[in-house]
Amino acid sequence: MPKSLEKTRKKIAKKKGNITALHENSRDSQRLRRAQMRDDKLIRVASARRKNDQPLGTLFKEVYSTRTDHVLVARAAYFQEAIRSNDSLPLDLDAIQALISAFVHQNDEEFNTLKKERRPGRPASTREDLLRMKIAMDEKEHENGFYLMDADNVTLLDRWEGAWGYLSTLKWVRISSAGVVQDSKFPPNGK
Repeated sequence: MPKSLEKTRKKIAKKKGNITALHENSRDSQRLRRAQMRDDKLIRVASARRKNDQPLGTLFKEVYSTRTDHVLVARAAYFQEAIRSNDSLPLDLDAIQALISAFVHQNDEEFNTLKKERRPGRPASTREDLLRMKIAMDEKEHENGFYLMDADNVTLLDRWEGAWGYLSTLKWVRISSAGVVQDSKFPPNGK
């Protein structure tokens, strides 16, 4: 829990006495506002870091939407488009690996743009931190086993219309960067 505001309030109270009688734009009230904003920012950043330790999907719900299940829906939609562009034919493992790599690095351009726009010596923006964590998390997941639908489910995936409930009818697998395919279940439990 950040204590910047408490410390600032204590210093001002020591100097002035009662801090409820401050002028709106006085130096002391500005110090209190800055301390409050600093504490709020620390809480936001700590919250984003804590989300890094949660199971698949919960970290980047801000990137996609306000709901966790939209992460998997967005992932399914991405691979559905890839299969439809392949005339609804099953993809071989090399093509799937290339799609996974493209999916993992789809935010690299935005991340690099944010990084270049930042002035030297300035801390990264919250959006840049979130993108960095998302890319790192997806790369780690790709190494250990990327969670996606089985490539043999082409007809079922082609019929999918974006509903969360329909995803449980599909067979799900984890494909590692080494090419190892393991069966999995839906929804994932983060392992």
